[in-house]
Amino acid sequence: MLVLNGPNLNMLGKRQPEIYGRETLADVEKACRAEADRLGIKVEFFQSNHEGALVDRIQAGREANAAIVINAGAYTHTSVALLDALNAAELPVVEVHLSNIYKRESFRHHSYISPAAVGVIAGLGSHGYLLALQALSRLLAR
Repeated sequence: MLVLNGPNLNMLGKRQPEIYGRETLADVEKACRAEADRLGIKVEFFQSNHEGALVDRIQAGREANAAIVINAGAYTHTSVALLDALNAAELPVVEVHLSNIYKRESFRHHSYISPAAVGVIAGLGSHGYLLALQALSRLLAR
C-alpha cells in the first residue's frame, strides 16, 4: 500500500500545531507501520512538496501497490493532475486530511482528489491514516 503526503506535510509538528497537531510525519509513519504490521500488509511512504513528483510516484505505484492512501495537502484543492494520475492508477484510494477541511476556509471545501477515492477521512488527525489502512485492507480482502 502506498501512503502519499503532499506539500508542507514534512512540516508536521512545527507548522500550525493547533490545526495539524504536534506529531511529526515520522511519528505518523511509525504509527502506520505498526498498524500495517498488525494488518499483515506492506506499506511504502512518500512525501513531496512537488506536484510532479507525486504524479510520478502514483504512476509508479500502479504496478507496485494494491491501494493508495493520500493526503495531498493543498494540492487537494488545486490539482487535476493528481486526480488524473489517481484515476489512471486504477487502484482503490482513500483521501485523508488531518483537519476537518469543512470547518476551514471555503476554498478547502472542494477536493479534486475525492472523485478518485473510495472514501474520505477528515478531521481525525493522524488516526485518519490508520483508519484508511484498515478500510483499504478490508476492501482488498473482499
